[in-house]
Amino acid sequence: MKRIALVALLLAAPLVAQDSTAGRGRGRAGGGGGGGWTGPMDSVRARQLYVSKDPKDLRGCVPAVCERGLVGKRRTDSVYAAKAPGLYEFQKIKYKSRADGLEVPAYAFSPIAKGTTKHAALVWVHGGVHGDWDTGLFPFIVEAVKRGYVVVTPDYRGSTGFGDEWMKKIDYGGKEVDDVRSAADYLATLPYVDVNRLGIMGWSHGGFITSHILFRDNNPFKAGAAIVPVTNLVFRLSDHGPSYARDYAAEEGLQGLPFESNCGPNHDTPCIDLYLERSPVFHVENLKVPMLVHVATNDCDVFFREDQQMVYTLRALKPTLAETKIYKDPPPGRAGCGHTFSRRVNPETLQREDSPEQIDSWNLTWAFFARTLKP
Repeated sequence: MKRIALVALLLAAPLVAQDSTAGRGRGRAGGGGGGGWTGPMDSVRARQLYVSKDPKDLRGCVPAVCERGLVGKRRTDSVYAAKAPGLYEFQKIKYKSRADGLEVPAYAFSPIAKGTTKHAALVWVHGGVHGDWDTGLFPFIVEAVKRGYVVVTPDYRGSTGFGDEWMKKIDYGGKEVDDVRSAADYLATLPYVDVNRLGIMGWSHGGFITSHILFRDNNPFKAGAAIVPVTNLVFRLSDHGPSYARDYAAEEGLQGLPFESNCGPNHDTPCIDLYLERSPVFHVENLKVPMLVHVATNDCDVFFREDQQMVYTLRALKPTLAETKIYKDPPPGRAGCGHTFSRRVNPETLQREDSPEQIDSWNLTWAFFARTLKP
């Protein structure tokens, strides 16, 4: 079975090989989490390990942090607006998500002189379990527009910079994917965009969402790039621990951890099934369009041991569609380690701080989209 072959490649991921058409979590009803500890309890350790599954306990942002996010978002708005003359046409937009009609805020960038020929377009997906589109990729936006692309950058549900309520709408691997996919619906309304030449790319959590969309049937994108992407939530939870799980385990769409029995809004779905469904590496066999993936061996956020799973599975199952490259300990970005190796930008000047690896990654990325989208 394809699923069995896929899981066998996942480098000690803590999963049992399962068939893609069978009930994937049924082999461990109860999930192994039903037995309580009967010995002495270390209260400090218990508090460190505790992860609530009640949506009322979902992390949001305290007022001071919320305010900083709002201030940061206003600064981002002003920077893009101030730098637009002579470089790009800039708009703050909203469009409706296919998931539930929720209005998704976004930025739109396009060439000033559009001409009579329709343009290829790119949806760019920001990273962070909670993050937002900021100025960190400004020079690359300018490059994209100069190359003739229209670009939309969604601040999907769960993003920061829009207050506590928006942040708590997080739906990791769920409705947030629909929010981003729906950007293509907005692009289809623009008379200067060629809907037959749409691409998508993202970094980290944005690469996770990008991968999900590319592995869906009937997605509107002709090509996509996922840079240092999150790939496997079951594996990632064991790698990053309770603090990471607290960011989303209590969200309405999950309400639990992989080993627990029943999750979801109606508490009627085996938790492992939901987590496998929300892990893009288990859906690689659905890829039907070209995909580029770049990862770094010194990544300290999406560890290389997680990204190996995506790279090697793509190489095994989709060798004619996947273009992958592993960068050996590239110079880190300002945020530290190889996770930001291709996003080296000076925060004051907003200019590229190029390393050979960053130059190479972007040259390959632009060449990839030039071949597949023909801007």
